[in-house]
Amino acid sequence: MKKFFKDKAKLALLIAFTFVFSMVVQFNAKLVYAEEVNSQYKQIDILSFNDFHGSLEENGKNVGAAKLAGAIDEARKANPNSIVVCAGDAFQGSAMSNLTYGKPVTDVFNSIGIKYSALGNHEFDWGDEHLISWQQEGNFKFLASNVYDKRTGKPVEWAEPYAVQEIDGVKIGFVGLATPETAVKTKPENVKNYEFKDPSEAAQIWVDHLRNVEKADVIIALTHIGSIQNQDGTITGEAAELANNVKGLDGIISSHTHQKVSGKVNNVPIVQAMYNGRALGKLSIKVDKDNKLSSIEPSVDVLYERKDLKENEEVKALIGKYTEELKPILNEKVADLLVDLPHDRREGLSPLGELTAKYMTMSVDAQIGLMNGGGIRAPLSKGEINMGHMYTIMPFDNTLVTMDLKGSDIKKNLEHGIANETYGWVQFYGVRAYYDKEKPSGERINHMELLDGTPIEMDKYYKVVTNDFMAEGGDEFDFSGGKNILDTGKPIRDGMVEIMKKEGKIDYTSQGLLIEGQKPETQPGFNPETKPDNSKEDKEILPQTGSGFGSSEFITLGTIVTLLGGTMFVRNRKNKEEDAA
Repeated sequence: MKKFFKDKAKLALLIAFTFVFSMVVQFNAKLVYAEEVNSQYKQIDILSFNDFHGSLEENGKNVGAAKLAGAIDEARKANPNSIVVCAGDAFQGSAMSNLTYGKPVTDVFNSIGIKYSALGNHEFDWGDEHLISWQQEGNFKFLASNVYDKRTGKPVEWAEPYAVQEIDGVKIGFVGLATPETAVKTKPENVKNYEFKDPSEAAQIWVDHLRNVEKADVIIALTHIGSIQNQDGTITGEAAELANNVKGLDGIISSHTHQKVSGKVNNVPIVQAMYNGRALGKLSIKVDKDNKLSSIEPSVDVLYERKDLKENEEVKALIGKYTEELKPILNEKVADLLVDLPHDRREGLSPLGELTAKYMTMSVDAQIGLMNGGGIRAPLSKGEINMGHMYTIMPFDNTLVTMDLKGSDIKKNLEHGIANETYGWVQFYGVRAYYDKEKPSGERINHMELLDGTPIEMDKYYKVVTNDFMAEGGDEFDFSGGKNILDTGKPIRDGMVEIMKKEGKIDYTSQGLLIEGQKPETQPGFNPETKPDNSKEDKEILPQTGSGFGSSEFITLGTIVTLLGGTMFVRNRKNKEEDAA
């Protein structure tokens, strides 16, 4: 018996050993197979960020340039066959960058090793004089195939329409594209000499050139054009149109709309990495041994959600140097804010937007102030406010422009800025407007009045203040009907700072200047000064709906129901007694 159990134990051990051995062999075989498959392909990663807006320092969800560079270092270490590009709007937007006209950003570009950048609309905020120096100092190239010089009728000389980068023997072609919205999404005066042509038409020309002449293996559109990804994963916007319209395009790097986008349209991958350096986009390209494209997969790494981000020490030192240099300016106290002042141009008239427009009217003694929602770039949190905060919320050097404007033109511009999905909501002060959101654009406002309740007359002129961006037609506002137009040359930010310093402590509550619905006293038959009269002879008989049904009819019906109920009860009881018998 003992021998039997001993032999049985040996047999079990042998079976177990055989099973484990076979599993190890299978696992190793799978590894070898995977390595063989992977060895047949090359993977190239295109890393991208967009709408950086000079977000050099860490602040809230903005991880800062040092951590962004650290994430890029990590990605390059994982795959040395990586290239880093920017999709535009890199320079304008923070105090550190604005006060130095983008110099720290070019230093960061140089340190990171940015190869190419799309041309963003905000690259023109300081005119076009910095476009060449930025490329020289940052050691990168602007790519823009659809931007033409009106004076020559040719593509601009300071940007290239495309570029070819060879990585591990694979030729990656990039075609650059700018949004046509640039014409109205920067100061129109700054781009008056440039034409922004249809992106799809320009892209097709250069995609064909890259494929047929340059013999590019993969073609990527590096763009400053927008995209939005819905909850169901579908992607819409200019970038989606590009994917549908251009033949031969393998991938799109999008930007401009500040969204997280990672998906495909018409089997063309599209990626957009949010804004302010909060995320890093990636197009992972696989080609076979003959450099034939196998696949491209988009992804977005949201950096502020990570706890393991390391800083790039060289970039950290660069930012530290500028921080010290600008500290006396940025740390200058402006005022104490006693309440939070939220702002989101996509959500409506905000407390900060309203207060900004109020300060604009105070600066020039105007009745009404109008400000574009996108001109205010951040909310203000309660506490001490310094000049650094002021540059953050108001990075653009837009100036105060005064004019006499008809009531009809005021209404037209307010109408344009209500629920505008393209440009956001207009911000204003000095006028109260009632509107119906269900009405079509241009017909929503049903009543306007000054703050003292005086109705706005359509043919009467009012003293209005706006900014030079809007006055010139930015965001498609229209002030062409204005009289006595005067650009004061005074930046809005400076006017705000002067008033805030005088006030010292700021406690502002929204005045409720944009009201959904109709003003009560303008509704027919309603007068708040008239008390209701309940006398019989003056009582209004409300219109009757359906057939008449008075109290006498109700009593008669009740009696009939009762009699019927009693009859049914007696009959049921009689039936039960008969059944029981």
